[in-house]
Amino acid sequence: MKKILIVDDESIMRRNLGKILRLENYDVFEAGDGKAAVELARTQLPDLILCDISMPEMDGHSVLRVLRENAHTARIPFIFLTARGEHSDVRSGMTLGADDYLIKPVGVTDLLSAITARLNRIADHNGTSGAKLEPKPEMLQSLGLTPREAEILFWVCQGKSNPEVCTILEMKLFTVKKHLENIYVKLGVENRTAASAMALEKLG
Repeated sequence: MKKILIVDDESIMRRNLGKILRLENYDVFEAGDGKAAVELARTQLPDLILCDISMPEMDGHSVLRVLRENAHTARIPFIFLTARGEHSDVRSGMTLGADDYLIKPVGVTDLLSAITARLNRIADHNGTSGAKLEPKPEMLQSLGLTPREAEILFWVCQGKSNPEVCTILEMKLFTVKKHLENIYVKLGVENRTAASAMALEKLG
């Protein structure tokens, strides 16, 4: 049974997320603040962490930073939970090493899909005894893309919409769309589905 740590200072949010995940047979732990989250992560070593960004005393960014500095917790998949008003914080979280982010209130399908994707990726890495490289945007530059185009395609193939890519990369929607048009031409494809398929194949 996979262990998931939910970190949120809102008890209702923790309860709702916990209920969904327990129905999916996950072993769920809950923390109401950042300090408790760090302690639980170190003692329980969860398979994945869902963490709110805005919390008193120790926010989500601080939690991620501390866990990434510890060898025992550095590789745990980390997904931010963010309110729509916190979009400016998402880029900072990604820079720190977050794996994904979800907007509250979180839809059940989006929640489970994000968790499954991250857990499957870790399983793939473990199955190859570390021989498989962690997917990174730079790996897509070999497709003939610029660094910025590679970044955009990387997040598109992770299932992110254009507005979400804008948030992560701090770009305007028009710019993202223009880059995507260039990406399609360079890859010889007609849409984001085909481009994503090529990217995923390249990322392994």
